Amino acid sequence: MTLTVEQVVQSNLCLGCGACANLPDVTMALSERGFNRPTRPEALRAAPQPGLEAICSGHAIEQDAAGRPYDDTWGPMLELWTGSSTDPEVRYRGSSGGVISQLAIHLLESKAVDFVVHTRADPEEPLGNVTSPSYNRTDILSGAGSRYAPSSPLAELNAYLETGKQFAFIGKPCDVAALRRMAKVDLRIDAQVPYMFSFFCAGVPSRFGALAVLKKLEVEAAQVSKFEFRGRGWPGLTRATRFDGTEATMDYNSSWGMMLSRTLQFRCKICPDGTGEFADIVCADAWYGKDGYPDFEERDGRSMVLVRTERGRALLREIEACKLIELEPLDAGEIEKMQPYQRDRKRVILARLGALVVGRRKRPRYTGLRLAALAARSNPVWLAKNVLGTLRRLPSTPPGS
Repeated sequence: MTLTVEQVVQSNLCLGCGACANLPDVTMALSERGFNRPTRPEALRAAPQPGLEAICSGHAIEQDAAGRPYDDTWGPMLELWTGSSTDPEVRYRGSSGGVISQLAIHLLESKAVDFVVHTRADPEEPLGNVTSPSYNRTDILSGAGSRYAPSSPLAELNAYLETGKQFAFIGKPCDVAALRRMAKVDLRIDAQVPYMFSFFCAGVPSRFGALAVLKKLEVEAAQVSKFEFRGRGWPGLTRATRFDGTEATMDYNSSWGMMLSRTLQFRCKICPDGTGEFADIVCADAWYGKDGYPDFEERDGRSMVLVRTERGRALLREIEACKLIELEPLDAGEIEKMQPYQRDRKRVILARLGALVVGRRKRPRYTGLRLAALAARSNPVWLAKNVLGTLRRLPSTPPGS
């Protein structure tokens, strides 16, 4: 039977990326659990969807490094740096060192692309997200900073392609993975999307995560004119700005570490690609260490910059030559000190998929990601605990997550 969006949602495998919204009769909507989910008219919900299986990254991910150096944990890796934008405003407004924002600004100002598609705060609903094109520096900076809330940046992809113009895409790892899959069936994508950027992602929180933060801040949702999850410093504060101009703030470790991260959608917990393996360039927080753990003390932002493709490498050389960013080489062994969560995340995936088998649940198909090699080098007791933990946390199959 042909895969349908209903099957993906009911199996708790949906990522909410919006790729399927480019198929006939599919729209994205916020579910009762606070995640973006596809839906079709009631009369069509039993109808097959021939094009879905080819593009859904919730259903399957296939990696082909195509001769590039491949690290089992971190994926294709041509170059590795730490750095930041040399523009103080870009560095300050970004989530870390502002490198992705600077890349986007340079592409626009050099006319290499006509616009950049990325996610920003919804002007009509400050806790939510919208995806829209940016055409200049002001647009990019207005959308800078992390958005720890559901987003579906691929939902309007066909409309952007129909412009016939060139554009860059910035999205979560799963968004870029889906876009690469879509490119195999839609030749316009490779022709019109010369650059795809991503960032390290720990998962998508429910909308109820942001509401929980507001409750802790003692701010009513109706009072909020602007909500920033991060940015304006590194790591930056979570800020709820009221219509009267007053602000309530929370530090990053409290908002993400204690609240938002506890509301992640299930599919993110079995995701093998939190590091953007399919992007041209990936950026992440290059945390400084303290007592063996990342230190979240406020300071000037610093990005880790991981180059995955030759096209990404050429762009980074170009922007560095323009003195728009400053870079220092980074040893691959340092990544796990900066990103210990991502170090462990991919190692446990095979164990967690095993829990789905034991629980008789549908599981995604992953190929080319070296999961068995990573599991073989991991502590078997730790893996067993992950199997048991996943079994305890398996969501009910209907109505999806």
